Amino acid sequence: MKKIVLTLLTAVLAIVFAGSCKAEQPLRLLYWNIQNGMWDGQNDNYDRFVEYVKSQNPDICVWCEAQSIWETDAHVKMPEEDRYLVDHWGELAARYGHKYWGISAHRDNYPQVITSKYPITYIDRIFGEIPDKVVSHGCGWATIEVGGKTINIVTVHTWPSAHARKAPDKAASKAEHGGDKYRAMEIQYICEHTIATVPDAKDQLWMMMGDFNSVTRLDNDHYGYADDDTRLLTQDYVLNNTPYIDVIKAKYPNEFKPSTGNKKRRIDYVYCTKPLYDKIVFADIIWDEYTTPVKDKVDIFWRPSDHLPILVDFDLDK
Repeated sequence: MKKIVLTLLTAVLAIVFAGSCKAEQPLRLLYWNIQNGMWDGQNDNYDRFVEYVKSQNPDICVWCEAQSIWETDAHVKMPEEDRYLVDHWGELAARYGHKYWGISAHRDNYPQVITSKYPITYIDRIFGEIPDKVVSHGCGWATIEVGGKTINIVTVHTWPSAHARKAPDKAASKAEHGGDKYRAMEIQYICEHTIATVPDAKDQLWMMMGDFNSVTRLDNDHYGYADDDTRLLTQDYVLNNTPYIDVIKAKYPNEFKPSTGNKKRRIDYVYCTKPLYDKIVFADIIWDEYTTPVKDKVDIFWRPSDHLPILVDFDLDK
């Protein structure tokens, strides 16, 4: 009898111990293109932005367009010495509970920033190569250690225009689909200098996310483009040449989930390798009372952003 009781007690303790080793809640990623350093937040000291992020309780945030550029409520360039971001991201992130932050390669006004509850280690900051392989808004490759697991994070924001960067004749370049080809070059360069440098990356925990300024063939039942349309080139490269899975499409294969204010396009993506994808317990593009874009009187801007955030929860013990 004592042996049976001891065996049962050992089994119960093993179950309790195993449960105690698991994370209390999923690891939460919040990605968002916050439009010009959350321009909409400049008029209230970022209070609504901070409260929203706190309400979502993310462990890792990735922000595209993470630099202040314009004067509050105006389309007027702010003097560089008056720009709150990027220099004060540590201060802003601390307000929503993140101790750590880091910035991508920073070639222009549109860097990506990572903030986190966990230390961030940058492996590389990718600028591209002059003259014709410049990564226009830069790229970052960082790692975060969570529960003994290493997560690789690649942040992306590709060229936005219909013509190629530095095209001498913008109209001619647009006619030749120069912008589409330039974005495809950028993403190939980024992938070749991040995930492709690690032979067993497909078996590791990798995510890549950002504003790709391009649509995917996986949504082409919505767009109806020709198979050889150059607008599909950028995402085709990711789908055909990397082990990444398009998280939103994989989770919602029969739905079109727009990520921009005009509700016509999905150009923001979170990609994961299969080992990380398999740990996802929730993922969606978030349209709610705060995030739903409203066109502003400054006609090129929206409030709070022209893009929608993406939330992804990972059960790392799964």
